[in-house]
Amino acid sequence: MFTDINFIDTFSTTRIFPARERPVPALLVWNLSGAGVHRSAVRFILFALALLVVAVPARAQQALAPEIEAFIGEMTDKHQFDPGALRSLFRQAQPRPEILRAISTPITALPWHEFRGRFMDAARINGGIRFWREHAATLEKASREFGVPEEIIVATIGVETLYGRNTGTHRVLEALAMLAFQYPPRAALFRSELEQYLLLVREAGFDAMGIRGSYAGAIGIPQFLPSSYRRYAVDFNGDGRRDLMKTPADAIGSVANYYKSFGWRSGEGITVPAEVDPGDAQPLLEIGLLPQLSVRELKRFGVMPAAAVDEGAKAALFTAQAATGPLYWLGLNNFYVITRYNRSVNYALVVQELARELRAQVKPE
Repeated sequence: MFTDINFIDTFSTTRIFPARERPVPALLVWNLSGAGVHRSAVRFILFALALLVVAVPARAQQALAPEIEAFIGEMTDKHQFDPGALRSLFRQAQPRPEILRAISTPITALPWHEFRGRFMDAARINGGIRFWREHAATLEKASREFGVPEEIIVATIGVETLYGRNTGTHRVLEALAMLAFQYPPRAALFRSELEQYLLLVREAGFDAMGIRGSYAGAIGIPQFLPSSYRRYAVDFNGDGRRDLMKTPADAIGSVANYYKSFGWRSGEGITVPAEVDPGDAQPLLEIGLLPQLSVRELKRFGVMPAAAVDEGAKAALFTAQAATGPLYWLGLNNFYVITRYNRSVNYALVVQELARELRAQVKPE
């Protein structure tokens, strides 16, 4: 999932991780072997310096940043973790300034027409058709049990990871540690996700340093953050494990469960294109994506739906940037639910459009 934050000076990232070994300057060693110094004394001093090279880094590696020590204390008190084991784990973490660079420029910030072009392509359409046909029985079962259309499940997985092909290359522990301790405006969120991650790996017996995911710490085929993994992942193939990293059936069931948990309404629409005077739109746009006004009420404010829609249904006006200017839609309840997976309007729009295309290809009416 994509998160908008501001770029942080990457030089500061080194302070939260253990100090690394620093060699003794070669110039100092050379001077000790010069004239006037007895060879036995030189050997003794070099031996002492060699011990210092080993001892100083060893002592430095025992010290973690105060923020990490405080976090370890919380995990020990709250969840009975072994503080020594946590210290050892965090000492393995490397500073990853690329995490901050990546999360500071999320792809969802692109204008809609540019973002759309990245996802409405042959790879995701053809890949979605293959994925749907390969997992048809599982998708039908998930749709029946959770009330979420098969095409929405497939499209979500397609947008997130190209049907499991691109699940992320960053160590989740390192990504979450960077964001938890190096981005103060969102530190609370990522400290919470780091907490959830450690609980997840303990519960499931995962290798804490072995799991890789997105730059924001999202995991597996559906790219669940650790809190979502613990709360919404399901064992959909009945093998006794909730495996979102290697098991498509569990990913399919978990995506459907996620949407159902946030209030997906079976059989209802997602968006309706609309026309509105841009000069009158801003107050309605500022209400947000949660549907609060009925279509009938929105009409009184000059919003005209461009397709049939129940006038009693609640909706929210939103806009996205096309190459020719802003376009407007009415977002219904199910559109809002998609934005709970990712809060970007661009994201929700492309999931809807890809789903529509996949449905037309696999199950044309």
